[in-house]
Amino acid sequence: MTATVGQAQALPEGAVRRLIEIVGADALLLSDAERDAYRDPYWFQGDRTYDSSAVVFPSSTEQVREIVRVANEHRIPVWTSSQGRNNGYGGPSPRVRGSLLLSFRRMNRVLEVNRELAYAVVEPGVRWFDLYDALDASGNGDLWCSIPDLGWGSVIGNSLDNGVTYGPNGSDFQKICGMEVVLADGELLRTGMGAVPGNPSWHVYPRGLGPVLDPLFIQSNYGIVTRAGVWLQRRPEAYAPIYLTVPRDDQLAQAVDIIRELRLDGVIRGVPNLQNTITMAAQFPELLGEFIGAEGPMSDEALDGMAARTGIGRWGLRTALWGDLPVVEHQLRRVREAWAAIEGSRVDHNRTFRRDEWGELTTFMEKVQAGIPSMDLMGVVPDFVGHIGFSPVVPLTGGEVRRVVDVIRRLVTERARTNFVCAIFPINDRSAIVVSSLSFDTRDEQQVRAAVDTAKMLVREVGALGYGEYRAHLDFMDLAADQYSFNDHAYRRFVERIKDAVDPNGILSPGRHGVWPSAYRIPEDRS
Repeated sequence: MTATVGQAQALPEGAVRRLIEIVGADALLLSDAERDAYRDPYWFQGDRTYDSSAVVFPSSTEQVREIVRVANEHRIPVWTSSQGRNNGYGGPSPRVRGSLLLSFRRMNRVLEVNRELAYAVVEPGVRWFDLYDALDASGNGDLWCSIPDLGWGSVIGNSLDNGVTYGPNGSDFQKICGMEVVLADGELLRTGMGAVPGNPSWHVYPRGLGPVLDPLFIQSNYGIVTRAGVWLQRRPEAYAPIYLTVPRDDQLAQAVDIIRELRLDGVIRGVPNLQNTITMAAQFPELLGEFIGAEGPMSDEALDGMAARTGIGRWGLRTALWGDLPVVEHQLRRVREAWAAIEGSRVDHNRTFRRDEWGELTTFMEKVQAGIPSMDLMGVVPDFVGHIGFSPVVPLTGGEVRRVVDVIRRLVTERARTNFVCAIFPINDRSAIVVSSLSFDTRDEQQVRAAVDTAKMLVREVGALGYGEYRAHLDFMDLAADQYSFNDHAYRRFVERIKDAVDPNGILSPGRHGVWPSAYRIPEDRS
C-alpha cells in the first residue's frame, strides 16, 4: 500500500490564532529553529521529510480537546508525542510532513498515588524520573515501577508503543490499567470501569463490560490518551540482580530453552535481557567508552577474544529475582542448577539486597531492575551516533531464536557490512522480541540512508520467513505493516474501517504503524 503524505505547509492563520487562544503564545512553536529540538535526533538533520509545521504544548485534557477541534475544523493532521524519546523508531517526528506536533511535556503531573492498591495515575508527560521522584516525595518510596533502560521517556508513551521494561509487571506489558482518551472529534472517553462515573475499580481491573477498548489505543491512531493508571509493586523483602554468561555463540539455543523453562516454572518472573557481546559490553564499568558502532563487522575470533578477555561471554543474560528471602535463595539455586548445563557458563550474584538496602544499589544493572531510573547508558554512546531498531517477535524456543538470529546476523554483516548488535527480550513465557540495532553517524547522510535501507531489507527478508515486527521505525511503518498480509491484508482492511469510523477527517496521527485514513489512501496502488 502507498499513501499520499503531502508537502509541509504553514498552519492557517486562523488555526494559529485559535491555538494561541487555547494554550498561549509561549506554548506554540512555529519556526524551524524552535521546532528543531522536536525532531528525530537520529535522522539526518538536512532531510526535513518528517518535519512538523508547529509544536503545541497543552497543559490539560480540556486544552487537548480544543486543539483536536481546531485540527478538525482546518483538516490539520495531528501527531502526538509524550516526551519524544522514541529514539531508534523515529523520535517525536510525525509520519506526515506538516503535521501539528502535540507534545505532552507540560502535562507531567502524577495525579494520584494509591498506596493500598499499589498504583499511580499519571499524565502522558510524566517521565520515569518523575514517577520515581513523586513516589519518594509522597512517602511511597517502597513502591516501585517496572522501567526501561533510560529514565527520560514517558511512562504512558513508552507503554503505548509496547516499550520493554524489566520488572515483573513488565511481562506482557502489564503496567497500564484504565485510560482517559480524547477522541478525534474532541469527545472524552474513559475505558474499562472508568465508564461508570466515580467507579473506584477503574485502575485496578483491566477490563469492563463488553469489548475491551484499551488495546485499541496502543500503537494506534484512534484517540489521544491523556491519563492512565500504572500498576506499581511493593519493594520485596529480598532482591537479587544476577548476570548469567553464555561463553560460546553455539550455546545460544541451549540458553534460550533454559530461560523458557525457568520462566514457565515461575523462577524468572520479570523480563530478562539476553544480549550479545557487542551490546552488553557497554554495560560493564571496565569497558565503558569502548563503544563499538557502525564500523565493519568483527570476526568471530575477535568476538571470542573480547568475550573471554572481559568475562561477559558471547551472550549474557541480565535478570533479577524478587521476593521473600527464602524464595529468592531457592530461585537462585534453581537458576544455578539449570544454567550449569551450559558448559563453561557462570552465574554472577554479587549480593542480595534487603528491603531497606535499596539505597545501596550502585551499578546500572542493579538499579534498572529495581525500578530506579537513570541515563547511565547514554553516557557510553557518542552524541553523533544514532541507531535504528529492527525487532521481530519469535517463539521462545532455542531453535527458532537461533534461526532468526542467524538470518539477521548474516544479512547485517554480509550485506550491510556492519557489526551485528542484538538483544533478545523474553517478553513472556512463550515468546521473545529479537531487537537488532543498526548504528550510524547521524552527521553522514550516506550512513543514515544505508542503515535505513538495511532495516528495510531485514523487514522484507525476515518477513518472508513469516515474522513481523512488534513496533516499526517511522520511515518503514508501511513496509512493516505490509508483512501482516494474511487473507489479502484482512487485518489492515479491518483497522482502516475502524479508523474511518472514529476519525472520519483522518486528523489523528495518519500513517501510524501503517494505519491510514481514507483521505490518504490510494486504492489502485495497494499491494
